[in-house]
Amino acid sequence: MVSTDLRPGTPNRIDLGSPDLAESELFYGSVFGWELEPAGPGGRGFFRAGGRRVASLGPLSEAEALPSWTVCFRTADADAVAAAVERSGGTVRVRPAGLPGQGRSARFTDPVGGRFAVWQSEGAAEVVAGAEGGPGTLCWVELHTPDVPGSLRFYRGLFDWRARASELPGVEYTVLGPAAGPADFGGATGVHPRVDVGWLVHFAVADALLATDEVRRAGGSVLVPPEPVPTVGRVAVLADPFGAQFAILEPEPRR
Repeated sequence: MVSTDLRPGTPNRIDLGSPDLAESELFYGSVFGWELEPAGPGGRGFFRAGGRRVASLGPLSEAEALPSWTVCFRTADADAVAAAVERSGGTVRVRPAGLPGQGRSARFTDPVGGRFAVWQSEGAAEVVAGAEGGPGTLCWVELHTPDVPGSLRFYRGLFDWRARASELPGVEYTVLGPAAGPADFGGATGVHPRVDVGWLVHFAVADALLATDEVRRAGGSVLVPPEPVPTVGRVAVLADPFGAQFAILEPEPRR
C-alpha cells in the first residue's frame, strides 16, 4: 500500500484537473467526505480527510486536457527526470517549474500515452496521505499499459523501482515498490476495455458497495463494479461526473 514513508520514486502527490471545481468539490465531498482547503485564485485548493491533505484540485491548465487524476512521483531532481523522459521516448508536456517555498513539478507522457508527473519537494508538507490515513486516502496506484515490459523499462529508467510478479495464481500482474524500501505502492497490468491507458489512483474505503452507490447518487458512473480480488479486497473502477477515472479498494480484513 502507498505509505507516508515517502522515498524517491514513490507517489507523493495526486492532482485532479477539473472543468468545474465547485462541482468536483461537491462530488468528492459526498463520496469520500473530503473538505476543500482553498489554496489560491480560481478555486484551487487541497482536499482534506481526517485533517490531512490527500489531494490537490485545480482547473484544466493544458491545451486539450481532459478531466483526470494525475499521479506525481517524488524526485530529488525534476530536471534530470525530464531529460531521462526525452531520452527514453516519452514527452515532456510541462517543463520543470517551481513554486517558491513549496517545490518544483513537471508533467510527462510515457511512450504509450500514459500521463504522469514528478514533484520535487522543497520542505513543504506533502499532499498525499498514504494508506495509514484510512478511508478516503490514496492506497494504490496502477499502470494500465498495452506493453507492460516496455513500460516497466521506461519507468525503471526514471525511478529506482523494484518489480516482482504477483503471487496471485492465474493473474498476470507486476507489483512495484521503491528499491530502498519495503512497502509496495502500486502495480502494472495490461489494458482493460473500460479503463484508460495510464495511471489509475485507488482510494481506500470501508465498504466498496456503499461507496459505489454513493458515486452513482452523486452523478458519477461505474466502469467496473465491485469485484473481489483474492488476498487484496474488493475493487471497483469509477468515474466522476466529468469522466475522471479512479478506483476504490475495500481492503480484505486482516487476520
